[in-house]
Order: sequence, then structure tokens, then C-alpha cells
Amino acid sequence: MNTQVAIIGAGPAGLLLSHLLHLRGIESVVLESRTRADIESTIRAGVLEQGTMDILNEAGVGVRMRSEGALHHGIELAFGGKRHRIDLSELTGRAITVYAQHEVIKDLVAVRVAADAQLLFEVSDVSLHAIDSEQPSVRFKHGGEPQQLKADFVIGCDGFHGIARATIPDISRRDYQRIYPFGWFGILVESAQSSDELIYAQHDRGFALVSTRSPMVQRHYFQCDPKDEVANWSDDRIWSELHTRLENRDGWKLKEGKIFQKNIIGMRSFVSTPMQHGRLFLAGDSAHIVPPTGAKGMNLAVADVRLLSIALDEFYKKGQQDQLDTYTETALKRIWRAEHFSWWMTSLLHRFEDASPFQKELQRAELEYVISSRAASTVLAENYVGLPFV
Repeated sequence: MNTQVAIIGAGPAGLLLSHLLHLRGIESVVLESRTRADIESTIRAGVLEQGTMDILNEAGVGVRMRSEGALHHGIELAFGGKRHRIDLSELTGRAITVYAQHEVIKDLVAVRVAADAQLLFEVSDVSLHAIDSEQPSVRFKHGGEPQQLKADFVIGCDGFHGIARATIPDISRRDYQRIYPFGWFGILVESAQSSDELIYAQHDRGFALVSTRSPMVQRHYFQCDPKDEVANWSDDRIWSELHTRLENRDGWKLKEGKIFQKNIIGMRSFVSTPMQHGRLFLAGDSAHIVPPTGAKGMNLAVADVRLLSIALDEFYKKGQQDQLDTYTETALKRIWRAEHFSWWMTSLLHRFEDASPFQKELQRAELEYVISSRAASTVLAENYVGLPFV
């Protein structure tokens, strides 16, 4: 098999890159280890920045996002028994849309299938070869048969545990990482919305988040020990914890319902650089991870593949590779900004077991400053809705 661009991974990054390249007349093949049903049913967060919304709309895959997604013009910070609204649109002129990641994937798969794209699901034994040459290749098994895909470029969109980043020699790569001493316990619940906007709560018992997936499916989280077990948490215990951390002096109550999914996720900040080696380029979670507090994961992936689509278009149409050569440098400017914001939000809102009384008072003072200063509120709002794409 031969193509111009081989893409490893059919998550939002890989699928969107394939579609953006298609719109520019560039061929690609996408390889994915899971089934189509698997990638379309794995429920993950979906807070879309203004720039991400714009790209999906411009690419012709924003119809369902506009009709079914929830456009939010603000968020709420809850602490000290009160809720405080940050008006994103008034402060920045932009907004966010809450639209689950698996719904974005459904939209992207549908548009790629309609275009007769080469999407190969359930591939195995993937390995990359000759990435330092002008014709790298990907070897894999599909339908039990060994195959080889030759390409001009290979793009690793295969996540933190994928093989793309590991193919870059250790001597050429530097990884930056912070593992947080807490995790998030997440639930999916059948209930009406408790709030029109997301609520980020700081409490003495730990962080909590009120989010949504659809008008009748809600997603809530609370800070927990990452080594805890889901089996330790009955429904009654979960609701008791959420009520304690979220409810305040104004009489607002969290709506309960049937919990149909429980999970615990770890928290880390991670960046691997460079995001390229020879003809191999990394995008999305294969190159960087952010704690979910800042809602940046999928948005960073979208920013990465937008840069790659422009750079590859310049290469094929003009024979220039300046933007390919500077891909890492350009992408990292946005990545480190998002890493800092996600770290800051995490530090601002979570309970740290080793925090001294002095540090706890500093945390409280910073929260008070954020909600009382227009300048500080604007910094939060600008980063939350996403900085404009360069």
C-alpha cells in the first residue's frame, strides 16, 4: 500500500487531520487498533474552545455540534459556601461548547466514510520503519494478514501509550512530567441538568465538578485517591460526597439520578519534545497530556493537526518545508501555555494533603482575587475559551 500521509490512531486528532488533508487534496490512510464501535462509544469529556468550534465548522463537521452541543457563555467557581460566575463571553467575546468527544469522533468518522477514506480498524502489531528516510513505512496486521504501508510522512496520533513517540530514539527526546497526588472519581448519571453552566468547586474535602453530556446525561467528578477502588464507592456514598462538596448557602441542590458508569482517572502533566523526528510527527496525546481541570486535551490535539495540515499543504503545493521544520517550536508555544493554565487551575481548586495552613490561605486568597478582579477573571476566561490560533 502507498499513500502520502500515514496516520496512526483514529481519535479526534487522527480523524480530523485526515479530513483536513482531504480538503486540501492530500491522501492519507488512518490505522486504528480498536473497532469503529469502540471509538464511537468511549465517553470522554468534550469542552470545545472557540477555535476548535471554528475549525470544525470550517471543515464542514459542525452541524451536530451546533444543534446538539450546549453553548456556554460562562463557568462558575464555587468556594466558601458561595458560587461566583465568570462571564466568558463578556470578558473575551468568545464562548465554549460542551459536546462530548465521542460525538466529535462520530461526526468525523461519518464524513470520512462519506468521502471513501481509507480507515482501517482492528489493526495490530504496528511498527514504524525508516522514519529518517524520505519514504518511511508502517508495518501492521489487518484481518490477520501482514501488510506494509509506504508513505511520505507518518503522523502519530496514537495517544500516550502508543508506539509513535516510543519510536523516536531516547537520545533525541526529552520528556517533562508531573504526576499529581490525586485523581478524579467520575460518574455518568441519568438526570436533568443541575446547572446551566459548569461548576468548578473548591472544598476542604477536595475538588468537585458539575458537568454535562446531554440534556438528560450528566458527568460529575470529585477529587479522590488515585489508588482507590471504584468498588469502595456505593451510589449513596458518591451522592453524599458530591452534596457535601457542592452545595452552598443559596439553597441550590445537585440533582440525583441513576448512575450508570463509574471510573477513576489519574492526573498528570506531560510534554515530550521534539514532536518530530525525520518524517515522523506527533500530535495530540502522543506528545502531551494535561490534567482535565483546564479542559484543554482535545483542543490541543485540534491545534496540532491544524498546524500539520497547513505545513503539509505547503510542502505538497509549494515544495517548501519551513513550517514542517518549525512544527515543534510553533506547537509548543500553545502547548506550554495550556500546560501552565491546566496546572494553575488544578493547583487553585484541589486539596493537597501536604499543604500547610499558610498555603491553604494563599489558595483562598487567590480564589478571592480571581472573582473580584476583572483583570484576573479575564486571564482565566481568555485561557479557558482558548487563545486565538496563530
